[in-house]
Amino acid sequence: MKKLLFISAVSLLSCNRNAPTAHPPVGGVLSQKDLDVSRERMRNLNTIERGQIQDWISGQSVKYYPTQLNYWVSVEGFDKRERRADDTPISYAYDLYDFDETKIYDKPFERRDARFGHFDELKAVENALRFMHDGEEVTLLVPSSLAYGTFGDEKNIDNDIPLIIKLKAL
Repeated sequence: MKKLLFISAVSLLSCNRNAPTAHPPVGGVLSQKDLDVSRERMRNLNTIERGQIQDWISGQSVKYYPTQLNYWVSVEGFDKRERRADDTPISYAYDLYDFDETKIYDKPFERRDARFGHFDELKAVENALRFMHDGEEVTLLVPSSLAYGTFGDEKNIDNDIPLIIKLKAL
């Protein structure tokens, strides 16, 4: 029995030894060069994704309009509407799709009586909700930087994936 425990312990330790270790930058802060490289990468990725989204839009029968926050919406003049204030409640639901129009999750994300300024949501979703009327449905075309970004959602959405979001204010 002792031999079995010893072999198990050695096996477990040898497995952990090969796992890569992540180390924070020296001093715990990114250098200016690292920040510049990251900023340039995001700028290039955003340019590529915007081009891809505009190409996708050109093949659609529905018109999409750019917003000031760098996403597109299916309603003209959308972000020129009156904006909902912080602390006002809103209930909403949305479905996520990739640009092949494949639904990513079976069930919609839904939230009841959320208050602006107090909930953590995708930037584009929170921004769009501020301009929506109760009962209204809109479609958002969102670059990855306003969706799940560099890390994805660590479930069904990979890193750097732009999304189609079908959003409804309930």
